[in-house]
Amino acid sequence: MSESTTVVHVLRHGEVHNPTRILYGRLPGFHLSELGRQMAKAAADVLKDRDVTHLVASPLERAQETAEPFAAQYQLDVTTDVRLIESANYFEGKGVGPGDGSFRDPRNWWVLRDPITPSWGEAYLVIAKRMFEAVQAARVAAEGHEAVCVSHQLPIWTLRRYVERKRLWHDPRRRQCGLASLTSFRFEGSEIAGIDYSEPAAHLVAMSPGARSAKGA
Repeated sequence: MSESTTVVHVLRHGEVHNPTRILYGRLPGFHLSELGRQMAKAAADVLKDRDVTHLVASPLERAQETAEPFAAQYQLDVTTDVRLIESANYFEGKGVGPGDGSFRDPRNWWVLRDPITPSWGEAYLVIAKRMFEAVQAARVAAEGHEAVCVSHQLPIWTLRRYVERKRLWHDPRRRQCGLASLTSFRFEGSEIAGIDYSEPAAHLVAMSPGARSAKGA
């Protein structure tokens, strides 16, 4: 890697223990499942020979726990950056899966009136800008090396669409951001020169029937 090249790997956390299957969002107390910890270790293993010199994570427990195997592997402290946090959402703490009624309840319809901004949570543009700032800060901290930033599905996908100059509103079912996946931004100087995506824990995700639709991201 040239001195001017820096790679920032943005990692989605692993599977969360969520037996009641609510949208946990920013709620405290949601930790990785045992399978989720294995996913985090698989992601760390795939980067074991990379020149990672900076490690940062969202303040939420699941992100901090996903960072742990990286901290041990590289002997790095985990820096916390609130800009990597999950997006705010009106439905946080509620069940939003088939049959639970949150979306069908007429009292909630006003919240769903605007899918573009969106009306039910933090604006996509706000998410994109804070995530981009966090990634740029990680790039500076790891200049000429590599960094790992642990975040959440919606913020990561919104960041990618922002960088690729695509519209930010989207169908959540079409996000390319699996559990413990890596969306890697390659910088030449301060400019993004390429984006790579990989799923080092795909074999573990396949072991969890509900993982691909896990709520709260």
